[in-house]
Amino acid sequence: MENHYLLDIIYLIASMTFVIGLKMLSHPATARRGNLIAAAGMLAAIVGTIALHEGEVKPVIYILITIAILIGTIIGWRTAKRVAMTKMPELVSLFNGMGGACAALISLLEFHNGGNTTRIVIIMLGLIIGSISFAGSIIAFMKLNGTLKKAIRLPKYNAVNTIMMFVVFAAGGYLAFSGSGSNMMLYGVFALALLYGVMFVIPIGGADMPVVISLLNSFTGLAAAMGGFLYGNQVMLTGGILVGSAGTFLTIVMCRAMNRPLFNVIFGAFGEGAVKAGSSAVHGTIKDISISDAAVLMNYSKKVIIVPGYGLAVAQAQHVIHELEQILEKRGVDVKYAIHPVAGRMPGHMNVLLAESNVDYSKLKEMEEVNPEFANTDVVLVVGANDVVNPAAHNDPSSPIYGMPILDVENARHIIINKRSMNAGYAGIDNELFYNPKTSMLFGDAKDALTKLVTELKTME
Repeated sequence: MENHYLLDIIYLIASMTFVIGLKMLSHPATARRGNLIAAAGMLAAIVGTIALHEGEVKPVIYILITIAILIGTIIGWRTAKRVAMTKMPELVSLFNGMGGACAALISLLEFHNGGNTTRIVIIMLGLIIGSISFAGSIIAFMKLNGTLKKAIRLPKYNAVNTIMMFVVFAAGGYLAFSGSGSNMMLYGVFALALLYGVMFVIPIGGADMPVVISLLNSFTGLAAAMGGFLYGNQVMLTGGILVGSAGTFLTIVMCRAMNRPLFNVIFGAFGEGAVKAGSSAVHGTIKDISISDAAVLMNYSKKVIIVPGYGLAVAQAQHVIHELEQILEKRGVDVKYAIHPVAGRMPGHMNVLLAESNVDYSKLKEMEEVNPEFANTDVVLVVGANDVVNPAAHNDPSSPIYGMPILDVENARHIIINKRSMNAGYAGIDNELFYNPKTSMLFGDAKDALTKLVTELKTME
C-alpha cells in the first residue's frame, strides 16, 4: 500500500477518535476515557505524518521535530499534572493561546511560498484569527491569574476597536487579492491582529471570562481548520471544525445562561463599574450562624442542596464538601448540588472541581432541573457563589444582572451562605439574598468552615 493511502486511513481513524472522544466528554463517567481516545488518535496522526511523509527530508529535520515534540510533551505533562484546580481556567486560556500562536506562525511561514488567491486568503485568515486568539488568550490568562486586576476601557473604545477590526481584515484582504504584498505589510497585519486581540479582551470584565474563553476557543479551532484547508490535512480540518463549532455552541449557551447577547459581552464589560449602571446598595440586617447551629440545622434536615461557587475552588474545599455530603447521606438526608452554567471562571468549572473529589455525577443538577426543587428544600448551603444566586436578577430592573437566569435558592426554607466577607461578586453589586430573613451567614474560608462543620456533625453521631 502506498504511503499516502495508508496516511489517509490513519487520518480517518484519528478523525473518528476525535468525534468519539468529544461525545464521551459530555459525561464525567466517560470523559477521561474519551480524552485518552482522542489523544491516542492525535498521537497516531502525528506519528503517521512524520513516518509516512513522501519526499526527501534531511535527517536533521527529523531530529529537530523529535526534540520539539519531547520538549512540548514534558512541559505540557508537568504543567497539567502540577496545576491546581483553581488555576485550571488560566491553564485552558494559556493552552488555547498556544494553539492560536501555532496557526499564526504557520501562516507567516506559508505566505512566502505563494500560491493562488484562495490559498492566500486561507493563509491570511489563519494568520489573523490565530493572532487574535493568541493575544486575547494571553490577556484572559493575565486577568484570571490576577496580573490584570481591572478592565481597561479607552475613550471611544467601541469605535476604536471596530475600526481596528475592519483595518486588520481589509489589510489582510488587500494582501490576498492584490498579489503584491510586502514582508513589511505582512508583519504589519500580524502586529495589528495581535493588538486587536489585546484590545478585544482587555476591557471585558471578570464575570464574562467563561464566555470569552469559549469564544477564543472557537477562534483557535477556526484557525486550525484554516491550516487543515491549507495542507489538505483531514485531521487538522476535522479537529479545527470540532473545536470551533463546540466553542461557538458553548459561547451561545453561556450567553443564554447570563441572558446577555454576545455583543454586550464583548462591548459591555460586565463586572466592571457595574454599580454605576444604576443598581443601588441593598440595606438590611445580616444574621450570622455558628458552626454548631449550622450542623444542627443540616443534621435534622430531609433535603439539602449545595451551591458551589468560585470560593469553593479558591479554598480547595471540594474534598471536604464531598465528605460533608457523605455524612449527611448516611443520616438519611437527600443531598444534591445545584450547578449554574457560569459558576466559576470557565465553562463546567464546578463540574470538574467536584468530579476531582469523586462526587457522583448524578447528584450534580443543572439550573433548569434543580430550580423547582428549592421550594421543597430544608437547607441550601451556598459556598463561595454570589451573582448566580442574587435575587436582583428577578427583582431589580436597574441591576446589571437583571434578567440573568439564577439559582432560585431564595425559595428554600433555610439558606446558609459561606463567604469570607461581604464583598460584592463580579457584577460589583450587593446580593439581596444576604439580607433575606431566611438567610444566615457563615463567614470564613470555605475549607476551614466546612472542616469545622464536618467535625461538628461527627460529634452528633
